[in-house]
Amino acid sequence: MKKQPEDLKQQELTGVEPYDKVKVNRRTFLSSLTFVAGSALAYWGWDKLYLAPKETIADATAGARAPLRQVLDANGRVFEGLVNSKRLARTYPKYQAVLKPRINGKLGIADVKIDNWQLNVVKNATNTLKINLNELRKLPKTEFAFEFKCVEGWSQISHWGGVKFSDFINHYGLTEQAKMPYIGLHTPDKKYYVGIDMPSALHPQTLLCYEVSGKLLSAEHGAPLRLIIPTKYGIKNLKRIGTLFFSNERPPDYWAELGYDYFSGL
Repeated sequence: MKKQPEDLKQQELTGVEPYDKVKVNRRTFLSSLTFVAGSALAYWGWDKLYLAPKETIADATAGARAPLRQVLDANGRVFEGLVNSKRLARTYPKYQAVLKPRINGKLGIADVKIDNWQLNVVKNATNTLKINLNELRKLPKTEFAFEFKCVEGWSQISHWGGVKFSDFINHYGLTEQAKMPYIGLHTPDKKYYVGIDMPSALHPQTLLCYEVSGKLLSAEHGAPLRLIIPTKYGIKNLKRIGTLFFSNERPPDYWAELGYDYFSGL
């Protein structure tokens, strides 16, 4: 390509060979074309997702678009496969825990007379155990501090105490029921409910918890008994457990019905 006078003048002044204008223009064109194609593909994908039908499994989850739920469930299956007794959440010295842990939601904990509370454990259609707090407190106590994490984006080191769920299962002769893949829990008023995969429920750090910061739970923290699972987000840590049951199918889950991840693991 023949150099123009202005190009020759630039080379004389700077000693630098000017860019090949044809190559620059080609690069600009290809970059612009790639950007436009990528933007169109992203818009098409979002449009397809937004217009996709909602999932149809309304008994356990609902609210999410079907393709999104398929991705969430696939991720959940991967995380379920990673659950084992040797994979522990990090714990901290007790002094690092806050004295007044943050309250993460009030669903299902209103208008319940704590003094009359009992935990209903459904063994089968004709047999339900009724267990009070004093009975649970006679079992070996486990306590630790860990980083409680909320899906809203905050986290906080807090100290909790209670009965290992695995100890509870063994003490009350529920090992046959625990062979099912899920447990379901709900509050006494049934306004809040969760489904938990059994490997996570039997994890050595999962507690039926009755203490926080060395004191019995307050009403706001789910007195008299709540679930603590350090390997899951707070939305799975049900407050004020009223009923616990076992299931071969995924039990209904409050936030999963609103489109959140069913597994909700960390």
